[in-house]
Amino acid sequence: MSQKTVLVTGSSGHLGCALMLTLPELGYHPIGIDILPTSTTTHVGSITDTEFLTSIFKQYTFHSILHTATLHKPHVGSHSKSDFISVNITGTTLLLEHASSASPPVKSFIFTSSTTTFGRALSPAPGKPAVWINEDVVPKPKNIYGVTKIAAEDICELIHRQTGMPVVVLRT
Repeated sequence: MSQKTVLVTGSSGHLGCALMLTLPELGYHPIGIDILPTSTTTHVGSITDTEFLTSIFKQYTFHSILHTATLHKPHVGSHSKSDFISVNITGTTLLLEHASSASPPVKSFIFTSSTTTFGRALSPAPGKPAVWINEDVVPKPKNIYGVTKIAAEDICELIHRQTGMPVVVLRT
């Protein structure tokens, strides 16, 4: 049985690094991309760089994509709203477009979102118990991170509807 090649974005981050180290034990061949060179990054580059993504998709046939690259909540104070839009929305869109047009097709695209998307929806009314989160809770983001993650989730759903590529959103 041949190993399935998996693209892991954000391979230098906490989750991406863990995936890069765990996937081989599960029989997968991970290819890690990140803007930071580390031992778990195969190729250094940004998901916002179309030429970089095109070169990666020309080099490999991916079974799955685990998209963990992001500007996240700690970056709210150090990065502009435009930076968040570029990485979290545009970068995700470019990655989805490359994945959905790959030949042979990518079998699964897993987008790592965040419970930060719930934002103010997590806060109970005064005197009320904690909020129970289920599929009916409508996100009410508190910051640009939450806003961009919701937008990226919506783009994931759009690409799935338009192309049929299997896409899963995980709010970790």
